[in-house]
Amino acid sequence: MAKVVMIQGTMSNAGKSLITAGLCRIFREDGYRVAPFKSQNMALNSYITRDGLEMGRAQAMQAEACGIDPSVYMNPVLLKPTTDMGSQVIVNGRSIGNMPAAEYFKYKKKLIPDILEAYEILSRNNDIIVVEGAGSPAEINLKENDIVNMGLAKMLDAPVLLVGDIDRGGVFAQLYGTVELLEKEERDRIKGLIINKFRGDRKILEPGIRMIEEKCKKKVFGVIPYDTVDIEDEDSLSERFHGRQSFGKNQEEHGKKKEILNICVVKLPKISNFTDFAPLEALDVVKLSYALSPLEAGFPDMLILPGTKNTIADLKWLRESGWEARIKELSQKGCLVMGICGGYQMLGKRITDEEGVEGGGSIEGMSLLDTETYFRRQKHTIQAEGKVNPAGVFKNMKDETLTGYEIHMGETFYGKNEEGQEALSFLTKRNGEKDGCIKDNVFGTYFHGIFENTGFSDYIIRYLCEKKNILPDEGNMDYKEYKEKQFDRLSDLIRKNLDMEAVYGIL
Repeated sequence: MAKVVMIQGTMSNAGKSLITAGLCRIFREDGYRVAPFKSQNMALNSYITRDGLEMGRAQAMQAEACGIDPSVYMNPVLLKPTTDMGSQVIVNGRSIGNMPAAEYFKYKKKLIPDILEAYEILSRNNDIIVVEGAGSPAEINLKENDIVNMGLAKMLDAPVLLVGDIDRGGVFAQLYGTVELLEKEERDRIKGLIINKFRGDRKILEPGIRMIEEKCKKKVFGVIPYDTVDIEDEDSLSERFHGRQSFGKNQEEHGKKKEILNICVVKLPKISNFTDFAPLEALDVVKLSYALSPLEAGFPDMLILPGTKNTIADLKWLRESGWEARIKELSQKGCLVMGICGGYQMLGKRITDEEGVEGGGSIEGMSLLDTETYFRRQKHTIQAEGKVNPAGVFKNMKDETLTGYEIHMGETFYGKNEEGQEALSFLTKRNGEKDGCIKDNVFGTYFHGIFENTGFSDYIIRYLCEKKNILPDEGNMDYKEYKEKQFDRLSDLIRKNLDMEAVYGIL
């Protein structure tokens, strides 16, 4: 059976996901078979495995750090919030329905056999498992029947490293308060502390480190510097939503600000899978932003409607907030408008929910595409590939095959325009099925991860650059190669600033 180490945090977004990914990468570099594990994840960012099962996107990212295919065993329970009071519950990659928070709180202990079976399968096939906790282990109102933090650590007999976020302030109170709120048996499981996202002179921090070690009776294993490593975020606390515009290496040219493309993503209330746009952020020529209001959007070169966990509610929000009128105005002025998954559904003429998937009823869409969508209770989850149909802005794209993954509960049908012509699909899939729709400068697709296709992203950027009369970046960026370099950068950062001898010692 595999050795195990568990990463817990003092709060959400303390850096657990990236510390876990970095350790996974280090263990892989050191020659071990390693896999990530998170018993329960709550996120609207999800991923579809080769066998059509749904899991948290963060664990898929961590699997990439390990150099292995993502598996649903790495995340046996996924909660996708549908409202402020409830979530869709996904067990072993399949939805078992929606549950209010109180109902799930009582139900979750029934999932322990599924969690332990998934962990055992991973453990039999790896040397090391790096387990990630969720939120904080000191949420005393949630400790009963805990299956993701100290409750899981006890089940797995796992040593724990506790991560605190110094960037948001109060890191010593975070660490000390968390340790003190735990029971003795739980405190004993914590073998070391990690201070994450540090900026400044390490020497100034030393007195605080000595004091927190004395008060907590725990060694500080490392202080990880703040670094803009470009690796996908875990949840809606993502810095992508708070002003970070681009990871481009150089926005200056000859002493002047380089002219760039402005791509705007509408920040829907229930936005999901915003990691779809990470490849665009990595391009020097792109400034990508998330806009909550039409005024924030300005006059972008491209506007994207992303996926959402509640298409009908978010479409109503677009209508009430003035976004719908703004999107139509931009499309008429030639702005490239794209919808992905729920965003694609909104661009059609109508969405009908006869089966009550999102509360029932029917709502008129934006009518920018000649499609209609009907919600079905059966969820569509699959990895897929298809060829772009050369039409509209893609009329010069020839034989480009795109890969992606689909996660949706809607079925979209093609209607006819005013001239009686049937709507044109965006992709023709390998099995002959159609995906998406395209009409002039507006198009949509169910394919998540579409911008990871280098040929597609390159075509879009060149099209926009030519239209704006600016020079695109030289050469194509291989996004897979780019991610590998980011994982290597993360492992270097952690290896230099974390006592790896002590980490191996607790294993």
